[in-house]
Amino acid sequence: MRGLYFDAVVLDEMADFPASAWPTVIRPAIVDRKGRATIIGTPKGKNEFWEMYDYAKSHPEWWCRMFKASETDILDADELEEAKRTMGEDRYEQEFECSFEAAIQGAYYAQEMKTATTTGRVTNVPYDPAVGVTTAWDLGIGDSTAIFFAQYVGQEIRIIDYYESSGVGLDHYAKVLSEKGYHYVEHILPHDVQVKELGTGKSRIETLDALGISDITIAPKLAVDDGIQAARSMIARCWFDEEDCARGIEALRQYRREFDERLKTWRGRPLHDWTSHGADAFRYLAVGKQTRQDWGEPIRRNLRGIA
Repeated sequence: MRGLYFDAVVLDEMADFPASAWPTVIRPAIVDRKGRATIIGTPKGKNEFWEMYDYAKSHPEWWCRMFKASETDILDADELEEAKRTMGEDRYEQEFECSFEAAIQGAYYAQEMKTATTTGRVTNVPYDPAVGVTTAWDLGIGDSTAIFFAQYVGQEIRIIDYYESSGVGLDHYAKVLSEKGYHYVEHILPHDVQVKELGTGKSRIETLDALGISDITIAPKLAVDDGIQAARSMIARCWFDEEDCARGIEALRQYRREFDERLKTWRGRPLHDWTSHGADAFRYLAVGKQTRQDWGEPIRRNLRGIA
């Protein structure tokens, strides 16, 4: 679609569009003609479609409406009741009631995150200066890097912050951590942080140390399925800051298996999309802090030689 010009476009099922389609391809194509866009879709979590809907609600030049089957009276009530029985509550809420909160089919943490929300554990979770902060990173190469910020208070794990960016160096993330002003006690990173880069001859753990980020724990190298199970167990103890962790929370809600359309079954591996970065960082938090005998001890690294 690049290089084309439109007077009007209709984006049907925008929740399935690539994240870059609207802002980098379609929106520029309607600028010179002051074109119009009609965006329609079924919610699939709070992704780019939800962002557009939320934006339209507060900008008068946009018009938006949500049409729930229970409110329009277009569809037969008995038929809707039968659909709810056969589809299940989450699918029904998503397809017929326009719910952005409904659990996505195939999502690994759907039930755990739904429980966290309904029990009030997705709320305001302030930083406690008397408690140290642990970070967990997913380091992307030419991709997004995601960081979760957690405080451990008794049996509670307070997820107070989340940060994600791409196309920047490690110095950027070191600056972000410094500017947040937290008291850090541990940084959990994936095992590949030890691999030396060809260009510099240094590993990223050495680069981070030079930037002042020490007290590093290298998470055990586990099978993804084992890490997902550890994360599932950990969510039951977590409290999430609704505002500062919004994107990270959505990543956990939407992180899901790949679906094989030909075989009509779920594949054994996660779908790699925008949710992978936050979900991987959370998984490293789970396996880096939750030591089990069969996993082996996390590798404690402090290049400055401080205990």
